[in-house]
Amino acid sequence: MKDLKIKVCGMKYPDNISALSDLKPDYMGFIFYPPSKRFIGLDFQKSDLNGIDKDINKTAVFVNAHLNEVIEFSHLYGFKTLQLHGNETPEFCKELMNQGFKIIKAFGVNDSFDFAVLEQYTNSVDFFLFDTKTEEHGGSGEVFGWDLLNNYHLDKPFFLSGGLSLDNLTSIIEIKNPYFFGVDLNSKFEIEPASKDVEKLELAFKILRN
Repeated sequence: MKDLKIKVCGMKYPDNISALSDLKPDYMGFIFYPPSKRFIGLDFQKSDLNGIDKDINKTAVFVNAHLNEVIEFSHLYGFKTLQLHGNETPEFCKELMNQGFKIIKAFGVNDSFDFAVLEQYTNSVDFFLFDTKTEEHGGSGEVFGWDLLNNYHLDKPFFLSGGLSLDNLTSIIEIKNPYFFGVDLNSKFEIEPASKDVEKLELAFKILRN
């Protein structure tokens, strides 16, 4: 198996954040989208991030937020990687790249998804993230047909998201795309929304890193 990066998304609680940090994921995601069940909340403090190992890439997730809001919150909490999970334009992404942020642009994928729409983003993002297309902008726990990734031919690395679980992680080795960079683990590794099951994640890390 290739050396896939591991991103765990939808964190919120300081003790849970610290416990996950001990597993050393490559990326840890925090959702700044109020309608999400995993929204960090209005009382989240910068000190809540103190339990994160310095080598873990802290990632802020936004959905159709205003540019100034994205920049302000990201600087406030010290995020250097941003995941944009809405209808953000290439120009919007490029502006944030010019501000010094690493950009992950997420797209919901289903059978009718046209991978050609990604071409306009190639100079505006660092990574793509492919999730199952839903109305909720991710976190659905549903899997899309991974064979659709055969339609992806750009030289830009991507994360795979959408319903990844202990039951299907071993199948990831069958994905042969050379730009498959990492996995995004979320709803299938939770006790409740935003509270991760660290024992399950430990098993997942062993599967992915063996």
